[in-house]
Amino acid sequence: MSLADETTPIRSGHEFEVARLLDYLAPHIPQQQGAASVTQFRGGQSNPTFLIQSDDRVWVLRKKPPGVLLPSAHQVEREYQVMKALAGTDVPVPRMIVLCEDASVIGTPFYVMEGIEGRVIRDLTLPGLSPGQRRAVYDVQAETLARLHTVDWRAVGLEGFGKPTGYVSRQVARWTKQYEVTRTHEIASMDKVMPWLARNIPEGDEAAIAHGDFRLENMILHPTEPKVLAVLDWELATIGHPLPDLAYNCLPYRVDPDFPGIGGLRDLDYVATGIPSEADYVATYCAAAGRKGIDHWHYYLAFSLFRTAAILQGVYSRALQGTASNANALEVGKLAAQAADMAWEQTRLDGRN
Repeated sequence: MSLADETTPIRSGHEFEVARLLDYLAPHIPQQQGAASVTQFRGGQSNPTFLIQSDDRVWVLRKKPPGVLLPSAHQVEREYQVMKALAGTDVPVPRMIVLCEDASVIGTPFYVMEGIEGRVIRDLTLPGLSPGQRRAVYDVQAETLARLHTVDWRAVGLEGFGKPTGYVSRQVARWTKQYEVTRTHEIASMDKVMPWLARNIPEGDEAAIAHGDFRLENMILHPTEPKVLAVLDWELATIGHPLPDLAYNCLPYRVDPDFPGIGGLRDLDYVATGIPSEADYVATYCAAAGRKGIDHWHYYLAFSLFRTAAILQGVYSRALQGTASNANALEVGKLAAQAADMAWEQTRLDGRN
């Protein structure tokens, strides 16, 4: 499936002046010769994403959504910065073309990067692959996350990209605030989870490049090999503790298969399918990252589910305002309560009050 197969005509509410965009890009994409077309990717709940096609070349544009935005959300500038910094490391990213912070061009800041053709896998059960192929895909995913977390973030110029201490406490406070700002109705489990997370933050601290939304769907794989060609969707990236990244990546093991946006691996026959169990997957990550193990695992799972609930609530709130990036945002946003309930379940498994 090509990139063009993933797109539709630009959706209502997301239109911009295409001719003005192409005029702006002309000095940055000198190979552009024939008439260019712009279509919108179907996926993406946060930053609208578009495909630019001209002759036999493709580029991808990510922009902020229209409407009134929260001050710390939708920072496409940070996406551009971290991917540009990772160029040349062991973490594969697309080549960055240009960042435009002038909102007068298409209505919001945006950036353009190279388009990369390959596999984007959305079904976590990997139908059509052999057990060995499935295991190889999951192994390379875990190893890619480990490589990200072992990048020397100071050496690649990300010294000021985030605060290297207190990440978890700040994230709990940030997403609590984001949730409160976008609250549209009461979610009882969310009201219990937020204070629990704040008072049970694990001791100790670590600093790494944290992706914030690391999952199989946010990677482009080689068409036939278990090789990652690019890691995408860096909107939530920062310098912070790596274990929330790993916990979020492992949420499918705690989720039913039909949960939108995550997909589930709960109760799967791991031996028969070749997909590693959560314990095996974490062990692969730890071996690649040089870790001996994971402490307070249920806390990080609870945090990741809480953050997911806050994000889904934001999607729902934007959908009510008519500015969400994805057409099914109203339905996806209603799942905030389910994610909050699962977060509360993890706090019970943690055992602390």
